[in-house]
Amino acid sequence: MNETGQTANISFRSDTLKRLLRKKSSLAALLICLLYLGMAVFAEGYGIWCSAHNIEPVYQRRHLNERFQPPSSQHWLGTDYLGRDVFLRAVFASKTAVKVGVIASLISAFVGVGLGMLAGYYGGRTDDFAVWVYSTFASMPSLLFILAFALLVSKGFLSPTLERGFALLAKGLRTEPGMLAVYLGIGLTGWVSLCRVVRAEAMKLRDRQYVLAARAMGLSDFRILTRHILPNLAHLIIVYFTMRFAFAVMTEVIVSYLGLGVQFEPSWGVMIADGQERLWRGIWWEVGGATAFMFILVLALNLLGDALRDVLDPRLRT
Repeated sequence: MNETGQTANISFRSDTLKRLLRKKSSLAALLICLLYLGMAVFAEGYGIWCSAHNIEPVYQRRHLNERFQPPSSQHWLGTDYLGRDVFLRAVFASKTAVKVGVIASLISAFVGVGLGMLAGYYGGRTDDFAVWVYSTFASMPSLLFILAFALLVSKGFLSPTLERGFALLAKGLRTEPGMLAVYLGIGLTGWVSLCRVVRAEAMKLRDRQYVLAARAMGLSDFRILTRHILPNLAHLIIVYFTMRFAFAVMTEVIVSYLGLGVQFEPSWGVMIADGQERLWRGIWWEVGGATAFMFILVLALNLLGDALRDVLDPRLRT
C-alpha cells in the first residue's frame, strides 16, 4: 500500500474513533466492555496461577459459618449457601461470559463471512449450496440444538475418540468439555444472519470497477477476496461481532442455568439457578448480583454495537 493509502487509512481510523467517542453513551459502553475484558483476563491469569501452585481460588473458598450473609462492607453482595463471596464469584464469572462470547462469535464470524463471501463472489452452484446450508441451519431451533449438543458432550454420549478429542481441546482452552460444546453450539448456529448480509454485499462488490480491474490484472480469486472484498465488509463484521457477543453471553447463562453448561467454574447462570431457591426467604443478593452483572455487560455491548453501526456504516455517515 502506498503512502497516500496509509495516510487515508490512518485518517479514517482516527475519524471513526472520534465519532465513536463523541457520545457519552458510546464512551461509557466502550469503557464497560473494556472493564469486563480486563476482569476476564485477570480471572484467567489468576486461575492459571492457582492451578500451577495448587491453590484453591479465592472465589471457591467456603466459610460455612458465614452462609447467607446479606450485603455488607465485608461482602459487598453477601454470601451464598456455602459462605462464598457473591461479589467475587460474579466478578470471576465474567471470565466464563467473555470467553464464550469471544470464541462463539469468532466461530460464527468465520463461518458466516467465509461462506457468504464465496457465495456472493462466485454465484452459481456455490451460491445455491450456501443458500441451502444457511436455510437448513436457519430452520433449526438454535437453543434446542445447543442444549442437545451440550448434553451429548457433558453426559458422555460421544464415542471414545470424539470424547478424547473434546477433552484435549477443552484442556487447551482451559474450559470444560460441556462448555466447549456450548461454544461450538452457539458458534455453529449464529452465523446465518451474517452470511446472508455478507453474501448480498459480496454480490454487489464483485461488479465494482476495482474488483474487475484486479481480475483483469490477473490477481487470484484469493487475493481479490482478501484484499478487495473482505476489507469492505469489515464494518458489518465488527457490528455483528458485538451483537453476537451479547447473544452468546445470554445463551451461556441460560444453558448454565439449566445445568448443561459450566460445572466447576463460577457462572452467572449457575449463580441464578442456585439462588432462586432461596428468593422466597428474602435472600436475593446472589440472583440480583449475577443478573446485574449480566445486564450491564449485555446493555453495554448492545449500545456499543449500535454506535459502531452508526459510525462504520457508509450509508449512515454524515
